[in-house]
Amino acid sequence: MTLTRRDINDMMQAYKKTSLLRTAVELGVFDALAAGPATASGLAPKLGIHPRGARILLDALTAIRLTDRTGEHFSLTPAAADHLVSTRPDYLGGMVKVMSSDWEWDALRDLSAAVRAGGTVLDVHAETPEYTYWEDFAAYATKVAQPTAEVMAEALAPWTKERAELDILDVACGHGVYGYTLAQHNPQAAVTSLDWPNVLAVTEKHAERLGVRDRASFLPGDMFTTDLGGPYDVVLLTNVTHHFSEERVHELVNRLGSVVKPGGRLVIVGFTTGDESPALDPAPYLFSVLMLVWTFEGESHSVAAYNRALAAAGFGPATVHPTDLPFRVLVAEKG
Repeated sequence: MTLTRRDINDMMQAYKKTSLLRTAVELGVFDALAAGPATASGLAPKLGIHPRGARILLDALTAIRLTDRTGEHFSLTPAAADHLVSTRPDYLGGMVKVMSSDWEWDALRDLSAAVRAGGTVLDVHAETPEYTYWEDFAAYATKVAQPTAEVMAEALAPWTKERAELDILDVACGHGVYGYTLAQHNPQAAVTSLDWPNVLAVTEKHAERLGVRDRASFLPGDMFTTDLGGPYDVVLLTNVTHHFSEERVHELVNRLGSVVKPGGRLVIVGFTTGDESPALDPAPYLFSVLMLVWTFEGESHSVAAYNRALAAAGFGPATVHPTDLPFRVLVAEKG
């Protein structure tokens, strides 16, 4: 599809929609309207905001189709009711603390400098030990991770169900949902969750919530230097390889391969690029922009690049499992 002048104009002000969504979630607008239609003046005192601010915000939310307006009353659109009310099972609103966080906004503000430098120019960034951002990621990204974790568990099921024991290492685990979902599907599984100490405090809460705390242990530290223990039947490497260059991914995969049992599995989850034009699959390339401002050498990698790293570490080629999100699940067997 050919871009128009209007499309370019929309790009220049797309941040306004992001700001509106983030503000409405933070103020509790969607939760307040879940009870039924309300006027701006009626909603304002309940949310502790100015009536004029409420009116302008609600009109703008109507403009971007998150609310409807009938006369002076505002109500939720179906999409907002399903995904932005915090008590609903498909709630996604917490992801504003991840996808539109101050950390990402501040990093992208100086994209030009990162382009000139070829990597981050920030003093504090995604590779900084115990970066506070990862606490929010661990706390709020579970809803997005869960469907992909189910794809992973299903892909492994024919193999895992035949094993009397299943020792799992979840590397840079964050929320831990991938390892804990696999444990939910396999009562014989035990999960070791590795991440920074500040993140593991959040991870443990998810283990409790998901009913696998008694089969979870926690390993604080850096995945490149911490003693990994093992050996393990399954090692999970989810949504982290894009922080590094292909050479660094080779180093990490080789290190993890040393603690995978013969016949065991290494699972990689994340964005992958292909041979097609970026216009046909934009998500991994747009994500690489965030990695440019936020890491020294990170970017989305191709399946071919992962297979090179896997082969060098003694694994067979990965089977690739698509998901409903732009992520892909890669599963490789140790020789």
